[in-house]
Amino acid sequence: MPGGMNLFDLAQRGMSAQLVRMNAAASNLANAGTVSGSEATAYKPIRAVFAEDLDQATGLASVKVAGVVREQAAAVRQHNPDHPLADANGDVWTAPVDENAEMVEMLEASRQYQNMVEALSTAKQLMLDTMRMK
Repeated sequence: MPGGMNLFDLAQRGMSAQLVRMNAAASNLANAGTVSGSEATAYKPIRAVFAEDLDQATGLASVKVAGVVREQAAAVRQHNPDHPLADANGDVWTAPVDENAEMVEMLEASRQYQNMVEALSTAKQLMLDTMRMK
């Protein structure tokens, strides 16, 4: 298919998208529980945004990463006047990261990635079997 997508291109795009998804969840987990001196500077979780990418040459649709965006979740205020980052009211702000939800996100992305690896492996085996029949 000159100029068009094939199975390997489709799988590569899907695997790349899931990798971005896993990296976003890993970043969120790494920043869970971080403390800031103000709500504006507190870490906000990030999410990968996917979009359909249609190949005009073949009519096949795949996925592309349209971007990575910050969620608008509000930081969690905690009263802790002894903390070095506490504001004038004695409050600090922690990242609004749900660690359980992030683990589920990573697990789901990992499973999708694994499914694509298995599909590629199956396609490769079918190609080899077809070549042996000739």
